[in-house]
Amino acid sequence: MKAHDGMYIDGAWRPAAGGDTIAVVNPADEQVIGHVPAGTAEDVDTAVRAARAAFPGWAATPPAERAAGIAALRDVLLARKDEVAETVTAELGAPLQFSQAVHAGVPVMVAGSYAELAASHPFEEKVGNSTVYSEPVGVVGAITPWNYPLHQIVAKVAPALAAGCTVVLKPAEDTPLTAQLFAEAVHEAGIPAGVFNLVTGVGAVAGQALAEHADVDLVSFTGSTAVGRQIGATAGAAVKRVALELGGKSANVILPSADLGKAVNVGVANVMGNSGQTCSAWTRMLVHTSQYDEAVELAATAAAKYGDRIGPLVNAKQQARVRGYIEKGVAEGARIVAGGPESPREQGYFVQPTVFADVTPEMAIAQEEIFGPVVSLIRYEDEDDAVRIANGTVYGLAGAVWAGEEAEAVAFARRMDTGQVDINGGRFNPLAPFGGYKQSGVGRELGSHGLSEYLQTKSLQF
Repeated sequence: MKAHDGMYIDGAWRPAAGGDTIAVVNPADEQVIGHVPAGTAEDVDTAVRAARAAFPGWAATPPAERAAGIAALRDVLLARKDEVAETVTAELGAPLQFSQAVHAGVPVMVAGSYAELAASHPFEEKVGNSTVYSEPVGVVGAITPWNYPLHQIVAKVAPALAAGCTVVLKPAEDTPLTAQLFAEAVHEAGIPAGVFNLVTGVGAVAGQALAEHADVDLVSFTGSTAVGRQIGATAGAAVKRVALELGGKSANVILPSADLGKAVNVGVANVMGNSGQTCSAWTRMLVHTSQYDEAVELAATAAAKYGDRIGPLVNAKQQARVRGYIEKGVAEGARIVAGGPESPREQGYFVQPTVFADVTPEMAIAQEEIFGPVVSLIRYEDEDDAVRIANGTVYGLAGAVWAGEEAEAVAFARRMDTGQVDINGGRFNPLAPFGGYKQSGVGRELGSHGLSEYLQTKSLQF
């Protein structure tokens, strides 16, 4: 893996304004695998100015040509998928097979969807005696997380480019090599200079400078709710558009008529994917009291199979945080039936796949986002009780419902205060809008709804 010692700005790799660097650590063995520059406010300003200068030309580019550019980017990412997977595995710690299928595979799918949408979206329509135009917002400041490093970049950059916006990306400091690889792909795809720009750095410096910059028209951020609040406040003071995809504490509701074994096993697998570092993971498993004991046994058995099959957490801080939540769960009276707080290895930031039984809705492990391989089983008495528990957090990002009949599951899902619900194990859809209710965020990603985040509306009356 090659780590660039500069920033990708205005179509070229340019020296950073300062001399500080960020060490990139492999979380599986704690070894430094590279260094990237720690961007400053000066670097951000240079990148934003490049994006502003490129905006008029890119906004005026016909949608079909923008679509062709995104399609070329998709093709480069597909051709380099093995390199993408190896890079994500090295800096995030995800098992290579998972990186190949998800971290490398899904972004190609999403980029392809925006190549098609850029060509087909109705950027102009007639409404009575008016013509309504959808126009690009302007310069986008994209701040992305480490847990799905390439997917989150593509989910922001592809729709922004499709809309006719230009972008400055500040990726997470834990996974900057994937972002640099993406910048290489943008260059190889022939996207015009200044349309996409990359500044690596820490959030408190480069991220803050990007969010505060007067020439950034929209800030798209994925990360913690706490940081999202800060970005929202900053943008609000400047009357600036924001799109925020934040935390989650999603409920996996298993109704009595469901296939219990399938629902429990798929539910545990959902949380263990990416070592539990998924904002939409179904971390609360709600089971009817009549089936609760059986579900606990099934979940414990399922989690035990993951032992060495999941990767480490991203860094030592995250490992300590998750282990602290497991200890807090025990202190609150929950019962561990699989895993525990002890680290399973001497080296690397690993945490055991853990299942809690006897969890009550008010416990911290049932209310707060843990972001690790931890499942909490909660019993409910009837459907009204299940709805109350499912909706009883500040979050509302995702969830799942299992039932014998699809109509029964849909009826329950309609009562959930959450942005996305999977019915009986419904498959991922790159065209479906993703985003949350309540403190899980503002706006949507993916599909036409994700494209709309980067557009503003003008009407002309005749």
